[in-house]
Amino acid sequence: MVAQLCSDLDGNYAEVNSQLDKMGYNIGMRLIEDFFAKSGVPRCANLRETAETISKVGFKIFLNITPVVTNWTADNKQFSLIFEENPLADFVELPDDGKAQDELWYSNVLCGILRGSLEMVQMQIEAHYISDVLRGDDTTEMKITLLRYIDDEVPPDDE
Repeated sequence: MVAQLCSDLDGNYAEVNSQLDKMGYNIGMRLIEDFFAKSGVPRCANLRETAETISKVGFKIFLNITPVVTNWTADNKQFSLIFEENPLADFVELPDDGKAQDELWYSNVLCGILRGSLEMVQMQIEAHYISDVLRGDDTTEMKITLLRYIDDEVPPDDE
């Protein structure tokens, strides 16, 4: 999928990253229902609980991995997921064009999945990678920031 996007978009890696995020977002919006059906976990009370549930339950169910939750900010609105393994990146080599190492986030679909699924439970987040072993970094780290809790909105005509 990523190789096809790179080809279709002529190596415009910013656009590839954006398309992967959009695909992930759409997947996440549907995946959350499957998550609740398979896990049976109750609604989380805060972002810390949500982060632990994402790591220990969500990633375990769908990818059979458990990223480490770390690097919390003082206000508890931002944390990192450290991936010791990433099945999406197994047997992958980035294109050797001098740009992919600096511009392509190969597993960016996961950022979109988290955005889409958390939006369905009233949490607007931003997720992005800050390091990736595919780029030569020591670790793969995704940064997640809670932007706001989304209020349940009633359509204007429904009372």
